[in-house]
Amino acid sequence: MKWLLGLLAAIAIGAPAFAQKVYSQAELDALLAPVALQTDGVLSQVLMAATYPEDVAAAAAFSRANPHLRGDDAVRAAEQEPWDPSVKSLLAFPELLARMDESPQWLRDLGEAFLGQQAQVMDTVQGLRRRAQANGQLVSSDETAVYQQGEAIVVQPRAQVVYVRYYDPYIVYGPWWWGPHYRPVFWRPWSPFHVTVSHGFFYSAPDWHHRHVRVIHRPVHVHRHQHQVVPGRWQHRPPVHRAQGVTVRPHVRVPEAQRRPIVQQRQPMPAASGTSQQHRGTVRHSEPGREHRSVEPRREQRSDGHHNQRGREARGGGERRGGAEQRGGGQHRGGQRGHRG
Repeated sequence: MKWLLGLLAAIAIGAPAFAQKVYSQAELDALLAPVALQTDGVLSQVLMAATYPEDVAAAAAFSRANPHLRGDDAVRAAEQEPWDPSVKSLLAFPELLARMDESPQWLRDLGEAFLGQQAQVMDTVQGLRRRAQANGQLVSSDETAVYQQGEAIVVQPRAQVVYVRYYDPYIVYGPWWWGPHYRPVFWRPWSPFHVTVSHGFFYSAPDWHHRHVRVIHRPVHVHRHQHQVVPGRWQHRPPVHRAQGVTVRPHVRVPEAQRRPIVQQRQPMPAASGTSQQHRGTVRHSEPGREHRSVEPRREQRSDGHHNQRGREARGGGERRGGAEQRGGGQHRGGQRGHRG
């Protein structure tokens, strides 16, 4: 009996304090909807970069400080930075990198899902691509080739010029099928820029048959002594220790019941259904460029109350001014009595 109790105690001590979250299919669809239609090279490096959210934040700050850099020039400029190569590669596409940084909750969830459920993530991408293709929104163009490879839909640039385009998930996939509780994030639109990259820029690609991301060759713009990235199935490595003084935003998981889609549009976008339009109407445009998942619902309520109070004061002030003009006939004393009343 004692040995059994000892064994159970050892198992309890060795068990992890927190079980890894398992994302449902509804959550995976919502997480991958914003990026599933990007070219295979961009998609694979977005998925890898999502597992290094602090590096993404640092790279986005670097990109904001150097707005004139994009493409190979931006990646070369950050060669000495300790970030993961997948994160550095996204410096070539500042608009996409900025939206990832603006959505920290989405970014961390995507990274955790990719680390823990890589096969399901790859299957989800294919499911979303089939929906977009059936909806007539994923087709070949002058810049991009869309073709079938076995049962998988492959999206590739036709040349070394890459277009990272914006698309509205509520349009390209058709009416959202999971209801109001699991909805994709809504990014600020951007105009597609053509970005010229060197041969071999995309060092990874989805292996759709085996349902994982594969490293094809070493990254082009990374020194050998910084990162050991070897061909084969991608392996996550712990992030490089950062220098003192670098601040990292703490991660606070938002309860699912409090999550909302991120609406950053100044003008309303077409709704997929009546419920989605009603749901989007509840989100405020309080801080452009940042993610809002109703992290602080109480502050929003106080803000509403503050605006209502100001509205009552404005209406009350108008009524008092009106009363002062009627009773005082424009005289200073009558105006004072009217204001006090």
